[in-house]
Amino acid sequence: LRVTYTDDAGGGAAGSVYGHLVLTNSSASPCAMTGWPGVSYVGGGDGGQLGAAADRTGSPAVIVLAPGGSAQAQLQQADAGNFDGSCPPARADGLRVYPPNSRTAVFVEHPAQACRSDSAHLLTIGPVVAR
Repeated sequence: LRVTYTDDAGGGAAGSVYGHLVLTNSSASPCAMTGWPGVSYVGGGDGGQLGAAADRTGSPAVIVLAPGGSAQAQLQQADAGNFDGSCPPARADGLRVYPPNSRTAVFVEHPAQACRSDSAHLLTIGPVVAR
């Protein structure tokens, strides 16, 4: 699978922004998945996790991707500034993403403001859905 991130045009709300992780089947065979990607901010130039992994929302369904087909999962990113004092700031290099049903992570470049503490939950991920 190839994984990319795209911002939603005008995809903001008070204190957070929305975008989508897009998972594309780059193989010659169909690919089935269900559930949520595992997502966390990483930084420090060494892939070290910053803060808590993404909370999950929504209900999953089985998705079958044909070769070249794509699915997506909505990612909400809360502004680290919303967490007074409980969120020591850290610059994230991007996202570590575990596609559903996979134990192999993919790095997605996406610079962002993150937290060093896992007490502030900045990320919320929805289940994969057909595109």
